[in-house]
Amino acid sequence: MHVRALSLTDFRCYAQVDLELHAGVTVFVGPNGQGKTNLVEALGYLALLDSHRVATDAPLVRMGAERAIIRAQVVRDDRDALVEIEINPGRANRARVNKAPVPRPREILGLVRTVLFAPEDLALVKGDPSERRRFLDDLLVTRTPRMSGIRADYDRVLKQRNALLKTAAATRRGGGSSSEVLRTLEVWDTHLANVGGELLAARLGLVRELQPLISQAYDTVSSGGGPASVAYQSSVGPQAHLLHDQIELTVALLTTIESRRREELERGVSLVGPHRDDLVLTLGAAPAKGYASHGESWSFALALRLASYELLRTDGTTGGEPILILDDVFAELDVARRERLAGLVVSAEQVLITAAVEADVPVLLTGDRIEVSLGQVSRSA
Repeated sequence: MHVRALSLTDFRCYAQVDLELHAGVTVFVGPNGQGKTNLVEALGYLALLDSHRVATDAPLVRMGAERAIIRAQVVRDDRDALVEIEINPGRANRARVNKAPVPRPREILGLVRTVLFAPEDLALVKGDPSERRRFLDDLLVTRTPRMSGIRADYDRVLKQRNALLKTAAATRRGGGSSSEVLRTLEVWDTHLANVGGELLAARLGLVRELQPLISQAYDTVSSGGGPASVAYQSSVGPQAHLLHDQIELTVALLTTIESRRREELERGVSLVGPHRDDLVLTLGAAPAKGYASHGESWSFALALRLASYELLRTDGTTGGEPILILDDVFAELDVARRERLAGLVVSAEQVLITAAVEADVPVLLTGDRIEVSLGQVSRSA
């Protein structure tokens, strides 16, 4: 898979930009703050309907504009598709494929697939569990687009259940009876366990597949520091690793929810489910978070993304290689890690790189050079 053309209208700093792209390596070069990352962020948004930089859509729309539009001409298996998303903050976004509207924006998921590595990815190692949960879920959606619906259903059920718990907790503190709320809560317990069991089963399966790929990628990009490993930590408890069946996981979730009912009612929040889980990263015998050096943390973050790329690239069900995006990565790496990373990605079908200084990009990654300055793009000779 590769993108042959990218068009942005009122996206970030761009009133309008139309860019021709090619397979192989393309490097966007220019000082910081000129709009390089905005270009690759747009492709990442098409892939996941989400930005790796901001939590809401509003900052994606150029100041003074009402909406932003991203269009990409995507080539996969020698067939072209025009994929478009219209971003409408405060209103429903709209999507089109080959100029025909689709019922819901998430219908376009899977048409553009990317693996994006950016400076923000250091939070995968040093940040909160939510960063690592998002990593897993984004990869699940990239690999199996229908997981976007499962993810949305779980968030909806969790929000409703938390509202009920909050109401029950307030009623109990006020000395009233919460029996009716509790009966309703039991229904939402079942919903949470059903949808949560499917999400949990998918995450556990993904981690099992990623583990050897992460270990191999870390060995390649690092200069030592011990073997890298990952393990899924579930709020269900250690037994979750022994349960491979979705039905068993659903039962385990429901049982654990019931066992923590009193605590949930006291605190007014859901304490059991995939939203409380973590991906534990270990380097040698110690957890990476808090113990890994800065360089080791970067290597681990790189390994997570490279393992994702390898999983998608070799999985015949996903329709070919994803587009690999390296956003301002080389400036954060020492020379040795730069060269090792370049050797790993140079053969990818399409690699998009942003760099403030062209000298930061290893010479192995030759290809197109596009200069970016004040929201203007020009191809170098």
